[in-house]
Amino acid sequence: MKKPLVIALDQGSSTSRALAIDSQGKVVARAQFPVHIFYPKAGWAEHDALDIARSQERALDAVLAKLSRGADVLGIAVASQRSTVVFWDRKTGKPAARVPSWQDGRGAPVVAPLQARQAEAHVRTGLYLTPYYSAPKIKWFLDNEPAVRRLAEEGRLLAAPVATFLIWRLTRGEVYAADPSLAQRTMLLNLRTMDWDPEMLSLFGVPRAVLPSIFASAGEWGSVSRDGRKIPILACLGDQQAATIGLGGMAPGSAVANYGTGAFFLYNTGEEQHRVPGLLTSVGWKLRDRAPVFLQEGTVHAAGASFDWLRQNLGLLKKQADIERLCRASKNRVLVLPAIGGLGAPRWDYLTRTAFFGMTTQTRAADLVRATAEGIAFEIADIVGALRGAGLKPGAVKASGGLSRVSYLLQFQADLLGSEIERCGEAEVTALGAASLAAEAAGAPWAGRLRQGKGVRVFKPSLPPAEAQALISVWGAFVKAQAALSREISLP
Repeated sequence: MKKPLVIALDQGSSTSRALAIDSQGKVVARAQFPVHIFYPKAGWAEHDALDIARSQERALDAVLAKLSRGADVLGIAVASQRSTVVFWDRKTGKPAARVPSWQDGRGAPVVAPLQARQAEAHVRTGLYLTPYYSAPKIKWFLDNEPAVRRLAEEGRLLAAPVATFLIWRLTRGEVYAADPSLAQRTMLLNLRTMDWDPEMLSLFGVPRAVLPSIFASAGEWGSVSRDGRKIPILACLGDQQAATIGLGGMAPGSAVANYGTGAFFLYNTGEEQHRVPGLLTSVGWKLRDRAPVFLQEGTVHAAGASFDWLRQNLGLLKKQADIERLCRASKNRVLVLPAIGGLGAPRWDYLTRTAFFGMTTQTRAADLVRATAEGIAFEIADIVGALRGAGLKPGAVKASGGLSRVSYLLQFQADLLGSEIERCGEAEVTALGAASLAAEAAGAPWAGRLRQGKGVRVFKPSLPPAEAQALISVWGAFVKAQAALSREISLP
């Protein structure tokens, strides 16, 4: 008897992937194609919309070609990068502009004069007024890109998350929708009503007509006609939320950390919305008629991106596989503040710059690579510290993502947190999580099995708590001093 399959589409900053996953959570076919990102100016990061769409469609077609004609494909699940926003013409389907990435900071002048409304914005949306989210980007493009502004004036502009754009194309324009986890990252969704917030729309000058409808994360999202098959789309959500499910983080009290281009720490609070100073109240997912699940979330803007910078700009390593070796080879502790794109949670500081401290004539490349890994761990520790300060107590942390393969990083993270870190043995947690939701929507009884991890390695704290706290105190003083210096000195 053939096992039913779900095809998960995982669209990220650097690749578009498609994976056919069976009822045991086994990947039976996969394909991926690169996605290019451009940095035309300092602080800008953008994609080409058709590059994203075509790479994802090629990956889907490649997986379908690998499956037998009689394969039992239950449906498709779509997970995508968040906060990135696509602009296109609803009439022609053509992109209206480049796609500002979630990393893009050109919306900074938009949010700068709005800081007095931080508390209100956080209550309404769960987010903070930063250029990280889609609304400031949409406002910037409406003000600065004539093609975008013209389409808006003509009632033809669509502006939506990447997954929405992909589904709109796959359904030939029949479905224009986003789930709450993606809709929230526009900074225009009201967490109480789970609908677009009129006050936030007015604040950013975004016409309601350009935005998608809001669907439950798992349910009916139209169908795809491809390779002679008609396949329903059954799930859609943000990539970090999908990874949380894939790591087994669906129960309240679960904590996960995903170390990728950025790093993300997510703590499941169930149906209850907590408010932790400096952290995001994120929508996890919403299943049909059930109440949404919420997460407390902290973000580190540049995790893997910091090592890319060390490699490409400074030549300190040749490939990501060098990170572990160099961390182990380091003999001198220095400090690095990874702040490419600014500091994320809990500081939300876009003025502070990347900094190095403590270098001497004995400092080597390995020391800087190790310090960068430790800097990422310190930033995650700051997020966990905010949770603990609010009375929330994450226990063991489940970790995934490309950088989680760096054992030195996870051991240092365990030392700082005083908690066990469980590294998932399955690399495809985002796809597994998205497929799990699709299986639930299809009523497949084996959906829960997709969340079972294999090959877990546990990192236990090895540093005395007093030593860990001393390191965290030094780190805090370093960040505070660098933040002050970044405001005092402006380079010509």
